[in-house]
Amino acid sequence: MAAIFNSPSKYIQGPDELAKLGSYVEPLGAKALVIVTPSGKKRVGAKIEGGFAETKAELLFEDFNGECSKGEVDRLVALARDNGCDIIVGVGGGKILDTAKAVAYYLESPVIICPTIASTDAPCSALSVLYTDDGQFDKYLFLKANPNIVLMDTTVIAASPVRLTVSGMGDALATYFEAQATHDADGGTCAGGKGGMAGLALAKLCYETLMADGVKAKVALEKGALTPAVEHIIEANTLLSGIGFESSGLAAAHAIHNGLTMLPECHGMYHGEKVAFGTIVQLVLEDAPTEKLEEVLGFCIELGLPVTMKELGVAELTREQAMIVAEAACAPDDTMCNMPFEVTPEMVANAILGADALGHYYLMDE
Repeated sequence: MAAIFNSPSKYIQGPDELAKLGSYVEPLGAKALVIVTPSGKKRVGAKIEGGFAETKAELLFEDFNGECSKGEVDRLVALARDNGCDIIVGVGGGKILDTAKAVAYYLESPVIICPTIASTDAPCSALSVLYTDDGQFDKYLFLKANPNIVLMDTTVIAASPVRLTVSGMGDALATYFEAQATHDADGGTCAGGKGGMAGLALAKLCYETLMADGVKAKVALEKGALTPAVEHIIEANTLLSGIGFESSGLAAAHAIHNGLTMLPECHGMYHGEKVAFGTIVQLVLEDAPTEKLEEVLGFCIELGLPVTMKELGVAELTREQAMIVAEAACAPDDTMCNMPFEVTPEMVANAILGADALGHYYLMDE
């Protein structure tokens, strides 16, 4: 099987770049369907409209209904067709962006992805994660191509809630460990082949950037400051993690995340927060060295990422709950198969219980 490297056609990152969105749309389409939440439109709608006023391109704003589900995608596909929209723009967080990519996939149209937060590695990928209307993981929708443009307005992102960027660091935290596991297993990637050296190198750089700049970025963001560390973390959360996971592979951490969606208590937590705990579970499953576990646990604790199931909303973790998560995580079509050894639900349940116990130990919350 060939090694395949996926990436967006163009990645743009800098202050106030959303004001130039119209100029980026114009070469790709005549009328853009801009999918955004009402609150997102309130934050950045005027900036976007001002940029379109200087171009020949038109735009139509449409509210996102809140879930990246088949029903929402179908609704927006029909809306775009009815209104003559020939390019899709997603403005907002991970679920809006995945929805925009899915809509463009079914319309066979260009797509521009404009995150207003740096909370996941979803923006750069040729992948949409679909959920049921009530928030449970449904399936991965693999797309024909990566986005035409990923546009990161760092002024907007720096003004977003700090918890969201921290959640993005939780998502990015898994990238290198899953990439290395997939490499060791000679597993397949979301790009449709094997991982190569470039993807693995970017995944490693992603981890190194988190360790070097993660805490500095969080402290700066708490004061609303757009520092070099913040710029580095936005790039790590989005581009390095996005290419790293797609071109190098997912393994246990994201499978655990998908299993956690089976517990209603976890539905209020962000994707990256659940992935961060899934990363600790993967390290326990691998019997990682104590030094590495302590580095990851210390990073999560310092940033406020969850290291226990209690922090994810499960007051008293039971073996039965751990098995519910483990059974879902070990589904045949999930990514647990990219671990470099055979994994059973019982092993995963024990790793969840072990990771939870470690989290309580290092929090001194026994």
